[in-house]
Amino acid sequence: MMRFDLVDLNLFRHVVEAGSITHGAERANLALAAASTRIRAMEDSLGAALLIRGRQGVSPTQAGRTLLTHARELLAQVERMQGDLSVFAGGAVGQIRVLSNTNALTEFLPEALSAYLALHTGVSVDIEERTSDEIVGMVADGAADLGIVAGTVDTGRLQTFPFRHDRFVAVVAPGHPLAARETLDFAEVLEHDLVGLDRPSALTRFLADKAARIGRPMRLRVQLRSFDAVCRLVECGVGLGIVPETTARRARRVMGIAIVPLRDPWAARDLMLCLRDLDALPPFAQEFVTHLRAAGA
Repeated sequence: MMRFDLVDLNLFRHVVEAGSITHGAERANLALAAASTRIRAMEDSLGAALLIRGRQGVSPTQAGRTLLTHARELLAQVERMQGDLSVFAGGAVGQIRVLSNTNALTEFLPEALSAYLALHTGVSVDIEERTSDEIVGMVADGAADLGIVAGTVDTGRLQTFPFRHDRFVAVVAPGHPLAARETLDFAEVLEHDLVGLDRPSALTRFLADKAARIGRPMRLRVQLRSFDAVCRLVECGVGLGIVPETTARRARRVMGIAIVPLRDPWAARDLMLCLRDLDALPPFAQEFVTHLRAAGA
C-alpha cells in the first residue's frame, strides 16, 4: 500500500523541478539525507523507480511523471483549501509560485511585490528566473501558479494579461564609436566585447540563443549579477552591454553611459502575465494577479 504524505509530494515536486535531489531538498527545507530517505521510501512503497539518477542530476521515470502530475494537483488543492479557510483565521496564508524572465524580475516585480506583501503578511512568494519559453511550458505543466513572459512567445492555451512594456537597448561608453548611433542591430553589437549577466541568467541564455541563430559568438569579457553593475563597467569602457531601457535610463542619471536602441524585432518587450486558470487559483493568488495587473496599468 502506498503511503505518501504531503511532505513527500512537495519534496518530489521540488526534486523533479530542480533536476536534483540536493537542490530539491533545499527548496523543501529538508536535509539532503532526510530527502534521500524519503525518496527511497516512496519508491519502495510504490515498488517502482520514480527517478532516473545520472551524473547531470535526476529526471522522472514514467511512474515519476505520473506521480508528479497528481502531486501538483493535490498540492494545488491543498493551497486552495488553505486560502479559502485562511479568511476564518484572520488573513490569507499561503504561497504563490512565480516564474519570471530577467527583465520583469529586475525592473518591475520588486516594487509591485513589496506593495502586495506589505498588505498580505501571511503570504509568501517563491520567484524563480527562467526564459520566457521555459516559463510557458512550466506554467502549463503546473510547476508554477503564474509566469511573466515576453509577449512574443506562444503561450498556447494559457490565460494571458498585459503587464508592462519595455525594450532592450545597447549601453555604451560616451566615447565609444557606436555612442553617436541612433539605432543598432544586435549583429553589430556582437562585433564588440560585451559586459553581461552571469551565464545561468535567463537573459544571457536568451541572447546567446539569438547570437547562435545568426552564427555569431558572444564575446563576454565580464559576467556580473546585476544590470547596474553591467552599466558601471560599460561606463568604465570594458565593453558594451544590453539591458532593459528602464534600467539604462535610471543608470544614466548617475553614470556616464549612452543609450542606443536595438532595431531587432525581439528587442521590444511587451511583458505578459500567463497562468492556467485564474478562477482555479486560491483567493490570495487571484488578488496577486489583480495587483500586478493594476501595477502594470
